[in-house]
Amino acid sequence: MNRSLVILIGALALGAAIFGGSYYASQRATMLCCTNPADDLSWLRTEFHLSDAEMARVRQLHAGYLPQCAVMCAQIAEQKRDLETILGSGTNITAQAQAKLNEIAMLRAQCQAQMLQHFVTVSQAMPPEQGARYLAEMKRLTLGFHEQMEQSMSGDPGHEHHH
Repeated sequence: MNRSLVILIGALALGAAIFGGSYYASQRATMLCCTNPADDLSWLRTEFHLSDAEMARVRQLHAGYLPQCAVMCAQIAEQKRDLETILGSGTNITAQAQAKLNEIAMLRAQCQAQMLQHFVTVSQAMPPEQGARYLAEMKRLTLGFHEQMEQSMSGDPGHEHHH
C-alpha cells in the first residue's frame, strides 16, 4: 500500500477516535450537569461535601431568602428607572439626580448587608470548616468586585475608600 494512503487512513482513524471520544465526553458531561437543571444549589453539595440533612437546611434557607432578594432587586430596579427619567438627555447631574443616586446606593448597601447575613446563616448550617470556607468565598464574591474596581482606579493595591 502506498505510504500516503496509510498516513491518510491513520489520520482519518485518529480523527474519528477523537471525535467519538469528544462526543461521548460531552454527552456524559451534559447528562451529569443537566440531570436537574432547576437545581442551582447542587454545586454546594459537591463543593462543600454536604450531607442530605445539611443540603435540605441550605435549600430551606435559600427558599426563605429568595423573596427578600426579589423585593430588594425590584426596589433597586424601580429607583434606577426613576434615575433614568431624572437624567433624561441632560448633560448635568442635578441635585435631584444626586439624591436618587444616594437612594440607590443605600438600597444596594442594604441588599449587600442582607446577602452577607444570608451567607452567614447558610454557613452556620454547614460543618464549621466548610461553612468558614463558604463564607470566605461569598464575602470575596460579594465585596470583591467593588474592591477590585477601587484598586484598579486608584493604582494602589491596598487602597480603600475612607469617606
